[in-house]
Amino acid sequence: MTSDKSIVLNLMTEKGFEVLKTVSRFQKLIAFVIIGKDKNIEIDYSDQIKDFCKDNDIDFYYREDHPKIDKTQYILAISWQWMINHPKNKLIIFHDSILPKYRGFSPLVNMLVNGEKEIGVSAIFGSDEYDKGEIISQKSTVISYPIKIFEAIQLNIENYKILASEIFNKISKGQKISSIPQKESDSSYSIWRNDDDYYIDWNKSSYEIKRLIDAVGFPYLGARSKLNDDSEIIIKDAMIYPDVDCELRDIGKVIFIDQGYPIIICGSGLLKITDASFIKTDLSSNFLPIKKFRLRFK
Repeated sequence: MTSDKSIVLNLMTEKGFEVLKTVSRFQKLIAFVIIGKDKNIEIDYSDQIKDFCKDNDIDFYYREDHPKIDKTQYILAISWQWMINHPKNKLIIFHDSILPKYRGFSPLVNMLVNGEKEIGVSAIFGSDEYDKGEIISQKSTVISYPIKIFEAIQLNIENYKILASEIFNKISKGQKISSIPQKESDSSYSIWRNDDDYYIDWNKSSYEIKRLIDAVGFPYLGARSKLNDDSEIIIKDAMIYPDVDCELRDIGKVIFIDQGYPIIICGSGLLKITDASFIKTDLSSNFLPIKKFRLRFK
């Protein structure tokens, strides 16, 4: 059996919160929790993690003020965004993809934008280069489209909980945590996203745009588009609309209106906007139903 207080948890977002609840039955193993915050999502769960720790007598600190971590302790990093300086064989990172595919940033969002048929989580040891550590275990889930990011996160949280339970159980029994190297020839990288990446490129197909809208919605900030009247909107939902033959395919223009919902010409295909609101607070929050036909999304 392993000694008590042998694990430090670096936690963020709902994934970290759900893992904490799952492994709290191993509370004697938890030295303390380090809480991170994420300004890019509406609810980052830092308060929920803090409150759970308080209610269950688990020591916690925020990222900026945590105490020194003993090098013999394991660190489990869930949904963590920062580098961690710790012995590689004691640092276990949970990554939102089936490695070696989608190493890097925002893997789940980018997988949905790309239309991948399977999502999952990899538990890996630390490494000098990001997400190249040896694989401890992986769990995956087959998905179908359309799927919104919130639903995908919920599905993947179950994979997180299973992996975390397996690792805590092994540590509690003093068992060796085995791992295998990643297959470098199968590797790919997921590139970081920023505010610019919320904006829709209407030159893409209606299917690609629909996947982007679904992939960056709640709990993220939502897909954006500018209009020819200089206003900006958040597009929360849309649906594929049957395409027609356009003699001149003027990308971004409204071609039809269906009960106040605009139907937009995309690079290929048409997209019907079913839920959207203005961004600027000095405008009415309701964008729909549209009042004028001659709108161009850009």
